[in-house]
Amino acid sequence: MSFYNMMKRLFYSFIAALLLIAGSCSDESYSTSRNDKLLFSVDTLKMDTVFSGVPSSTYSFKVYNHNDNSLRISQVRLSRGSQSGFRVNVDGVYLDNMNGSQAQNFDIRKGDSLLVLVELTSHSTNQTEPQAVEDKLLFTLESGVEQSVSLLACSWDAVSLRNLVVSNDTTISSSKPIVIYGGIKVDSGAVLTIKSPASLYFHASAGIDVFGRLIIKGQQDDEVVMRGDRLDRMFDYLPYDRVSGQWRGIRFHSSSTANCIDYADIHSAEDGLVCDSAEIDPSVLRLDLAHTTIHNCKGYGLKADNSRVSLVNCQLTNTLDDCLSVTGGETDIIYCTLAQFYPFSADRGVALRFGNYENAVQRGTLMCQNSVVTGYSEDVVMGDSLAFDYHFVNSVLRTPAVSDSVLLKSRFENVVFETSKDSINGDMHFVAVDLDLQYYDFHPDTLSTLRLQAIPLEAIRDDREGRKRGDQPTIGCFE
Repeated sequence: MSFYNMMKRLFYSFIAALLLIAGSCSDESYSTSRNDKLLFSVDTLKMDTVFSGVPSSTYSFKVYNHNDNSLRISQVRLSRGSQSGFRVNVDGVYLDNMNGSQAQNFDIRKGDSLLVLVELTSHSTNQTEPQAVEDKLLFTLESGVEQSVSLLACSWDAVSLRNLVVSNDTTISSSKPIVIYGGIKVDSGAVLTIKSPASLYFHASAGIDVFGRLIIKGQQDDEVVMRGDRLDRMFDYLPYDRVSGQWRGIRFHSSSTANCIDYADIHSAEDGLVCDSAEIDPSVLRLDLAHTTIHNCKGYGLKADNSRVSLVNCQLTNTLDDCLSVTGGETDIIYCTLAQFYPFSADRGVALRFGNYENAVQRGTLMCQNSVVTGYSEDVVMGDSLAFDYHFVNSVLRTPAVSDSVLLKSRFENVVFETSKDSINGDMHFVAVDLDLQYYDFHPDTLSTLRLQAIPLEAIRDDREGRKRGDQPTIGCFE
C-alpha cells in the first residue's frame, strides 16, 4: 500500500470517529421531567459580616446533577436583581446586573456539577447594629421547575478614615465601627483622644504613629477595641480576629510622652505597643496603661525602651516575641497577668524580659507586685540580674527558684516559683486555654494555685469582670 493510500485511509477513519462522537453527543437527551431536579451543596449560603460598601470575600457552593439524564438550566437569576448587592458567577459566567442579575442556558450533564461563586458589596443600612442582607438565587430548569439557594449576610455601617493626620487636638468616638485605612499619625504637639464608644478596625498594615500624645479612655463595660478589619474566617473554626498580625499596632516615637490608655482591648496586631527610646522625665509617665488587654500579637505585646511605664490591672498575653520587653527605663507592674501561650510558633518569646543597654550610665528599674508571670516554657522570666534593679513582691513566677538567700531576700518577697514539675501547669491556672479553637479566658481557674496560694492575687481581675479576654465574639445578626 502506498503512503498516499495509507494516509487517505487514516484520514477517513479519523472523520468517521469524529462523526461517531458527534452522533453520540447529539443523541444525549436533556430531561424535561419535573421529577429530575438539581442538588445543591448548601440550602443557604451564609456569609460573614461585612462593612457596607466594602467587598466581601468570595464564597462558593456547588450544583449537582445526580439524575440519569442531563439537565438544562434555562435561567439563573437573583430574586432581588441588583438591589441586594450580591454578585454571582455561575460556571465562569457572571449574572448580568445590568439586566436583572441573570444569565441563561447552562447545561449540566448527568453526574456533573457547576461551581457558583458569590460576593457581596452591601449598601448602607443607616443603622448602628449589623443588619441582615438576604436574597435568593433562583434556578429555572427547562422543565419549568424552579429551585433556589438562599443567600444571607450581615451588613454593618462603618465610619471610614484614610491616612488621618492629627495636627490639632482631636477626639474620636462613634457608636459605629471605625475602619482605618493607611493609618493614623499624631503630630508632635497634638493630642488624639479616643473615647468610648469606639471600636477601631485597622486594615492590613495600618496602625497609629504617635509623635504627640495619645489618650484612650474606655469604660469598664465599654472598652475601646482596636483590632484588624477582617470579619470573616480563615477556617470554619478560626475567625481572622483570632489570627495575629492583622494590623501594625501602636508606636510611640521618641517625641511622644504622657500617653494614657485605660480600658482598652488591643489584639491581633504585629506589635501591640512600642515605646521608642526617649529621655526619661521623672515627673511624667511616658505610658500609663491601666485595665487593658494586649493579646495575640505577631511581635511584642509591649516593648518599652528607656521609658517610664506603669501597668496596672493589665493583661499581656500570647505574643510571638516577648509579652513584655523592658530595656532600661522605669517600669511598674501591679496586679497584672503576663502569660505566654502563643500558639502559632514554638519559637516564641518569654512572658517578661528585662535588661539594660550596654554601657548604660543609669540602671533600669522594675517593680512587679501582686502579679502572675507564666507560660508554656520552664522559664518565662528573663532578666539581667547585674545591671538592672528589679523587685518581685506577692507574685507567681514561672522561673527556677533563686538559690542565693541574700538575693532572694532583696529581690523576691513572698514569691511562688512555679516549675514544670508542679501539679498545676501554667495553662491550667486559667479558665480557658483552648489551642484547637484559639480561645482564651485568663480569669484564674477555681483550682489554680493563684487562688490557693497565700498571695492576694484575686484583685487582678476584680474590677475587670465581663471584659473580652482578647477574644471578640462573632459579630453578626443571625446568632
